Amino acid sequence: MNSALSTERTVPSLAVVICAYTLDRWDDTRAAIGSVLAQDPPADEVVLVVDHNRELLERAERELAGVHVVANARRRGLSGGRNTGVAVSHADVVAFLDDDATAEPGWTARLLAPYRDPRVVGVGGFVRPWWLTGRPVWFPPEFDWVVGCSYRGQPRHSARVRNFIGANMSFRRSELIAVGGFFDAFGRVGSRPVASCDETDLCLRLAARDPRAVLLYEPAAEIRHRVPESRTSWAYFRNRCYIEGVSKALVARRCGRGPALANERVYVRSTISRALARKVTGIRQPGALRTIGALTGGVCATVSGYLVGSVRPLGSPAPSRVRHGGTEPAAAARS
Repeated sequence: MNSALSTERTVPSLAVVICAYTLDRWDDTRAAIGSVLAQDPPADEVVLVVDHNRELLERAERELAGVHVVANARRRGLSGGRNTGVAVSHADVVAFLDDDATAEPGWTARLLAPYRDPRVVGVGGFVRPWWLTGRPVWFPPEFDWVVGCSYRGQPRHSARVRNFIGANMSFRRSELIAVGGFFDAFGRVGSRPVASCDETDLCLRLAARDPRAVLLYEPAAEIRHRVPESRTSWAYFRNRCYIEGVSKALVARRCGRGPALANERVYVRSTISRALARKVTGIRQPGALRTIGALTGGVCATVSGYLVGSVRPLGSPAPSRVRHGGTEPAAAARS
């Protein structure tokens, strides 16, 4: 009996935050919430943050049961919404799920289990792409991060990592508060990823605060992320790579080039090089030439974005200071 009680106390409470911005994804948002409400063990809190859309907010308040619906009280965009979710939640661990994703059975249990180790400050999971119109023959799995999903080259088993995929990640709430939450100049605004990598920036600041802290990738904690036809074009691919480059440059200027680019150097030297070698060897396979073009074009677009981001003014507000029950704006902008 005492042993069982002791085990129960080692499992932290969980809040799941879902950020939404448009009624066009209403069915997706309901599916995301439904997948969380069906989890075993259940989340202690499910928070839907609506990003400056009154019609969506009113409908969610009217029709969604078992969910704490709140308006984004911070800067418009995904990072501001996430900070709002952290501020209104009370659980030990805060998990983030995209509004166009669904959690697989056992997701909460697998996210929470590693937190029995006090060194673990964050746990992220596997994001499986759900191609609504099928994967384009030319789209390399090494670039699935373009559509917000896990990609070839990531660990296949539980492993310590630098940062997570934003659609499926969790953190100790106390640690989120200690580093000031997400940098709200990063992150998607509506459907426009003007600057991304808010999760990378956050994870780097968590690691800088305590080098012994563990950010654990647990691929068994799986979600499915919808990939609509609009994200399967070459134009979207190229633009998303460019924005990633711009964002990585901004992160490098905030957190240092070494930490911000260590994974990327390995990714290009190892993951991309092996992918190119495979395609050159199988050059006669359907789509091989187009995939080679995507691999090289994606790297070039990302590098171009990085060069632009290296000289782009930061000129954005500092990270929001997240407090229990509210938010506290930073006093001055970072430069």
